[in-house]
Amino acid sequence: MNHAAVRFDAISSRALDRLLDKLRHEGIRDERVLEAMQRVPRHHFVEEGLQLRAYDDIALPIGFQQTISQPYVVARMLELLLAGREPGRTLEVGVGCGYQTALLAQLAPEVYGIERIRALFDLARENLRPFRFAHVRLKHGDGMLGLPEVAPFDSIIVAAAAPVVPPALVEQLSLGGRLVMPVGDAVQSLRVVDRTSSGIVLSEHEPVRFVPLLGGVG
Repeated sequence: MNHAAVRFDAISSRALDRLLDKLRHEGIRDERVLEAMQRVPRHHFVEEGLQLRAYDDIALPIGFQQTISQPYVVARMLELLLAGREPGRTLEVGVGCGYQTALLAQLAPEVYGIERIRALFDLARENLRPFRFAHVRLKHGDGMLGLPEVAPFDSIIVAAAAPVVPPALVEQLSLGGRLVMPVGDAVQSLRVVDRTSSGIVLSEHEPVRFVPLLGGVG
C-alpha cells in the first residue's frame, strides 16, 4: 500500500471535516447537501498539484479558463435547488470536472449533465468512472439549449453566469420544477426560477462570481 496516499487520505478527511464545519457555521443547513459533500472526495476532481487545497473554501482552476466552484457556493446552490422539495430528474449545465455532478448523483434519482468543452467533458467522464453511477448521463453539447430530448426536468442547475436565464432552459422545467443559476454581467447574483401552476416565479439571492455561460461547443 502507498503510505503517502494513506497519509493524504487522513489529511483530506480532517480537512473535509473542517470544511463542513465551516459551511455549517456560514449557514448551510440542509443535511442532504452536507452528507453528499461528506461522501464525495473533492480532491479526486482537481489536479494533483492542487489536491492539498481541495478542502479550502475557494474556487480552483481546472483548465480552459474554467474553475471548480467554491464549496460554499456549490452547497448554497444545491440547498436552494432542494429547499422544500425533492430534486427529481435533474439537469446540470456546465459539468466541468464532474464534482458537482457527483454531488447531484448523491441527491437525485436521475442526473443529466451537459458540457460544451470536449476536453472537460472527457475529464468529467474519467473522474466519474470510479463511482459507477448508473443514473448519470453526460453529453457534449451546448448547455444554453438544454436537453430537449430528455426534458422536462424537475431541477436544473447552471454552473456559469448569463445576463438572463436562457429561455430554452425555462421551457424545459416541469410543472413544479426549479432552476438555480447565477445571473448578471459585472454584478451577478444567484437566481431561482420556479415553474408553478400560476406561472414563472423568480427570486434573487446572494451575490456570486462565475465564469460566463457560452453557447456552442468547443
